[in-house]
Amino acid sequence: MAQLDTLDIVVLVVLLLGTVAYFTKGTYWAVQKDPYATSFANGSAGKAGKSRNILEKMDETGKNCVVFYGSQTGTAEDYASRLAKEGSSRFGLKAMTADLEDYEYENLDQFPEDKVAMFVLATYGEGEPTDNAVEFYEFIGGEDVSFSEKSAEETPLSTLQYVAFGLGNNTYEHYNSMVRNVSKYLDRLGAKRIGEAGEGDDGAGTMEEDFLSWKEPMWAALASAMNLEEREAIYEPVFEITEKPDMDASDDTVYLGEPNKNHLEGHSKGPYNAHNPYIAPIAESKEIFTDKTRNCLHMEIDVAGSNLSYTTGDHIAIWPTNAGKEVDRFINILGLTEKRHMVITVKGLDATAKVPFPSPTTYDAVVRYHMEICAPMSRQFVSQLAQFAPNDAIKAEMTKIGEDKDVFSEQIAEKNYNLAQFLEYMSNGEKWEKIPFSIFIEALHKIQPRYYSISSSSLVQKDKISVTAIVESIEKPGAPHVVKGVTTNYLLALKQKQHGDPHPDPHGLDYAITGPRNKYDGIHVPVHVRHSNFKLPSDPAKPIIMVGPGTGVAPFRGFVQERAQQAQNGENVGKTILFFGCRRKSEDFLYADEWKQYADDMGDKFELVTAFSRDGPDKVYVQHRLRERAEEINKLLEQKAYFYVCGDAANMAREVNEILAQIISDQRGVPKQKGEEIVKAMRASNQYQEDVWS
Repeated sequence: MAQLDTLDIVVLVVLLLGTVAYFTKGTYWAVQKDPYATSFANGSAGKAGKSRNILEKMDETGKNCVVFYGSQTGTAEDYASRLAKEGSSRFGLKAMTADLEDYEYENLDQFPEDKVAMFVLATYGEGEPTDNAVEFYEFIGGEDVSFSEKSAEETPLSTLQYVAFGLGNNTYEHYNSMVRNVSKYLDRLGAKRIGEAGEGDDGAGTMEEDFLSWKEPMWAALASAMNLEEREAIYEPVFEITEKPDMDASDDTVYLGEPNKNHLEGHSKGPYNAHNPYIAPIAESKEIFTDKTRNCLHMEIDVAGSNLSYTTGDHIAIWPTNAGKEVDRFINILGLTEKRHMVITVKGLDATAKVPFPSPTTYDAVVRYHMEICAPMSRQFVSQLAQFAPNDAIKAEMTKIGEDKDVFSEQIAEKNYNLAQFLEYMSNGEKWEKIPFSIFIEALHKIQPRYYSISSSSLVQKDKISVTAIVESIEKPGAPHVVKGVTTNYLLALKQKQHGDPHPDPHGLDYAITGPRNKYDGIHVPVHVRHSNFKLPSDPAKPIIMVGPGTGVAPFRGFVQERAQQAQNGENVGKTILFFGCRRKSEDFLYADEWKQYADDMGDKFELVTAFSRDGPDKVYVQHRLRERAEEINKLLEQKAYFYVCGDAANMAREVNEILAQIISDQRGVPKQKGEEIVKAMRASNQYQEDVWS
């Protein structure tokens, strides 16, 4: 046998180690992977290595209940989390939550009879699924649904037991269409629904009470179907918080508000999206109200070099920071002031628990950048916190408030309390030191980006995105606190700094406007772009009618800006009418000078119709102006004009819809019902489009 020389031995050892590494996949020397180590953190691109088989995942982790959620703003995800927690603590279910976009659905026909699937589904826009539920919705509602084993059967989902709750808004035509349609599709495929499909109504302001009143009979029905026994609910943490007194918050491995590792290391890179913001410079900002008691901001956000692109009608997402005043209040009432900069690590105690932010981090960073601490209190959370009250008297009062919706409404909801304000009120300032911090990570929403209609044209300024935002300040008679909009007041502070204010601090809110480790210094704001279906017709010769009072005019500034540019380029531009309304011509007439310039550029193709509600003896709104122009509007619609509405969904948009149906009925001599059918057909064909909010 030939002798092996040194080189041969080295080569053999390398090959052996490589083979071991391949087959063990790093088992013997692997370090725990940081889920926030890439710019895709928590996005679908970052989930490529995870199993997309939900049954496999449930078996591996010993679960008998999965709560799927379709969520756009985080509310449905929050309700899903609450159901999973309650199922575990009250009934002993082994529950997990699941993002619908993380899993395949072809094997739902193999779902075991002794397990249950819950669906918490928000309806987005005009009856559309949320972004993360699109694939599921298209699959389950398809004409020829193909499952892994039972596709040939009429009822392939006969072993699937399910529960459903929907989040909707009755000011939209397709109210709660997601939960209604998904329930219909599942029933058609043979699934067995347990209890009624619940429906929460954000439009009526009853979402929370709708959820609470639905879940009790649902739990009773589920307990009966699965032979579950109710027990006294005991708090069992989902996350483990470990303090690291040996680490310093200034250590460059500690996250102080950065969303992922690339941002932490100071070299963020795209693609920029809902999981990875671009830290964009604000090129310009100005006040566009002349009313000194209110603020409305115009901002130009520079996205040059970011590869972020938008088309006219899209939305920009702005990632807010909580006001320092409320961060201090929250940390103080929990008795964490001395430990606010203590380094902590957070990990899930269950394989299916997803930590919503990266760690190691600090208490301050979590409260300031990651938790929705300024949101209204929920009655269920009041009940949950009662067990941690500073004394028995407060515990008894908390329990009473949590059990009685009328007492809750009178003492909490009507007073505009956020969580820390409520705790201060209940204990008269005494610290709540018994509350485990993990409960806030579980119960409070992860702070969400706020979306604003882009008020510029991508044809005119592709690298600068315009934002038009009124600074929110909500007062209720008798309420001790004025609710200050988290994001718009943050933007106001940035505008003040850009204009040289040495102490940019609107209303004493004390925003950390330079960001974690001063990474937002120089007037920067974290953003990404969300694409929208709210679009101009592809043919610029088509006439358009736009209704946009107040800041509802934002996307129409972009529409008109684009058409003016097309006209200057020599294109044939159709009739372009904008109905705009505000209080007074002298105070809040947005972009008054610009409309004059666009009229010069477009000639008689552009017309602005105004309604100043407080300038005359009678209040006049855009709805009145529409009626006055009924004949012209009908003629334009007969020429296939596109009709757009942007603004308040609850009142203005609903009334405009009714008025348009009446105009068609009157002008064409048809019954009102026929007018309504024509408007509905316009919606279905995208000839009638809305960008509205509640």
